Amino acid sequence: MDNNEKRMVYTQFIDGALTAGSNRESWINYNPADNTPLGEVYQAKDEDIEAAVNSSEKAFHIWRNKTGAERGRVLLKTAEILRYRLEQIALLETQDVGKPISESLAVDVSSAADALEYFGGMAATIHGDYVDLKNAFGYTRPEPLGVCAGIGAWNYPIQIAAWKAAPALACGNAMIFKPSELTPATALELAKAFMEAGAPPGLFNVVQGDGRVGAMLTGHPRIAKISLTGSVPTGKKILAGAANQLKKVTLELGGKSPLIVFEDADIPNAVSAAMLANFYTQGEVCSNGTRVFVQQQILDAFLVQLKERTEKIRIGDPADPDTQMGALISKAHLEKVSRFIDSGKASGATLLTGGIRPEKDFKGRDITSGNFLTPAIFTNCDDSMEICREEIFGPVLSILSFDSEEEVIARANNTEFGLSAGVFTNDIKRGHRVIHQLQAGTCWINNYNITPIELPFGGYKQSGLGRENSLAAIQHYTQLKSVYVELGNVESPY
Repeated sequence: MDNNEKRMVYTQFIDGALTAGSNRESWINYNPADNTPLGEVYQAKDEDIEAAVNSSEKAFHIWRNKTGAERGRVLLKTAEILRYRLEQIALLETQDVGKPISESLAVDVSSAADALEYFGGMAATIHGDYVDLKNAFGYTRPEPLGVCAGIGAWNYPIQIAAWKAAPALACGNAMIFKPSELTPATALELAKAFMEAGAPPGLFNVVQGDGRVGAMLTGHPRIAKISLTGSVPTGKKILAGAANQLKKVTLELGGKSPLIVFEDADIPNAVSAAMLANFYTQGEVCSNGTRVFVQQQILDAFLVQLKERTEKIRIGDPADPDTQMGALISKAHLEKVSRFIDSGKASGATLLTGGIRPEKDFKGRDITSGNFLTPAIFTNCDDSMEICREEIFGPVLSILSFDSEEEVIARANNTEFGLSAGVFTNDIKRGHRVIHQLQAGTCWINNYNITPIELPFGGYKQSGLGRENSLAAIQHYTQLKSVYVELGNVESPY
């Protein structure tokens, strides 16, 4: 960035307007592609959180009294605005995250709009049940919770913001959203879109900051619900903090997911899935299938294709539409992923390809100033190795061979995580049989990492609590009221 170029200022968005808030504490937000400053981010303080809660409560009392159809129209209009500004917002996302612009255009902003459209269309249909009773009847009402807080991760900033806001608002709640301190930009664009679409001021507030802000939101007595996308350690802190007030909590956490390739699988398709499950968004995806189990009979053929295709991935400037892999989120994260690669080599795994910091991109441009790493493939892996047990969150794929179905199911389930799993086979009975035995909440047969809004997303075990997306999300943003209506006299022994 030219020193004379005006830098962005990332502030709070409270009560319908951008505000620097009460704090002068700030930090610089960097572009992962070259580590040049993008702008300055202002940390929210107690006074800002209080202002956001007050604003959200006012908006909630207006919003909850609107009909579902009225709420739905605002969500649908917001989706329309995002699609109209697709290129502008996608570029902000790419600059913030380091992912290719092709991904930001096709997935990040579009998926956010999809969520708003889905829940916008659903808002008018949210209803309770009617129960016919003897000389009476009963009914239930799914009522909004109030002010909800969303805490986002840095890999899909606007998608995560919309995945949380859309069902919350469709149910009649207000939301305060905290983006990751590493990616402050696009949540503000979503907030602006809500306002332009006719949302009352304060319905979707944005507060910037680090874990201190997340802790303030979690502990605030007038926030009814916390929804986090983040790491397992952060999830445990949120859950413990929310327990003091018995807040509702949804946690979408990490994973070390298995992708199982049987001998009868279509190898080119399985290789495509393995690459998508490890190298999309530089491997910075919670549901990634980073443990790729390949049946021994096809292991050699699988590796030949995987290596050849991986080495052709175009690494470079994320803003270039021809780039297929961009830069990792930060220097610190690059160092962390590199340490895992060193650990894999030290533990006896074979580095088949990649795992180095490139000096030039696919067009010959110097990229040494950015956080780039060539996608790494390890073979001769053992289940006990650190690279096969810990979530790396980078472009590191571990190949494990297996012989039998029973063996691979047991090994795939031998993890504290349970977010996702995939199976590749042309035997339809085996595909369903194996998926039904895998301890994971989000699964695929003959594909991987496809997450339509219509299907629930979430995990088992330490990969989280609750579900995002689909009809399942409604129960996490409503509380159920039962009403009994007497049609006769009150019978009393007194």
